[in-house]
Amino acid sequence: MDLRFLASVLVTLFVIVDPPGTVPIFLSLTRTMTAKQRSRAAMVAVGVAILIIGTFAVFGRFILAYMHISLPALQFSGGLLLLLVAMQLLTGKEGEMAQSSGVNVALVPLGTPLLGGPGAIVAMMLFVDQSGGELDRVSALALALVVMAVVLYLFMRFADVIAKILGDGGVTLVTRISGVLLAAISVQMIFDAVHSFLETWNVLPAG
Repeated sequence: MDLRFLASVLVTLFVIVDPPGTVPIFLSLTRTMTAKQRSRAAMVAVGVAILIIGTFAVFGRFILAYMHISLPALQFSGGLLLLLVAMQLLTGKEGEMAQSSGVNVALVPLGTPLLGGPGAIVAMMLFVDQSGGELDRVSALALALVVMAVVLYLFMRFADVIAKILGDGGVTLVTRISGVLLAAISVQMIFDAVHSFLETWNVLPAG
């Protein structure tokens, strides 16, 4: 297994999904639930998110081919989407997506778009492309999804405990740091997409 690739996927997904940042949102959405209901909501939300991300990881390329969308175009748009998410994290507006009106909160907004959102989908599709179908990298991707599912469930399952340990300031600090890292990742994605476009147009030498 490509451990370096695994670490890259895990760090990127952790920053995009931001498990610590889901703690206050999860608590606010499930404040009227019992401990058992909260545990079930966490499990359903994680299941929905992983299903969405996994589906696009497997079939995303077919969707792109059908719609005649190039990978650099996807990478550029994905970078912009991630940059918007990063701005939300940095400006404290991540709670805006927690508004719900009569919908099962485990599905919307927790499962999607909070956890299984466009940022995670685009990132996973790009990682699938980078894997090149190599077994060690594909297995690393699968393991990364499993690890992220476990991490997300644990953060939400014990959200009340984590919030007490970190405190409001601690959760905010972790969220802001994640925003900075995500902004850097998104800008790098945009730069790579522009570089690929220039290579395609023969403005830059390939490689």
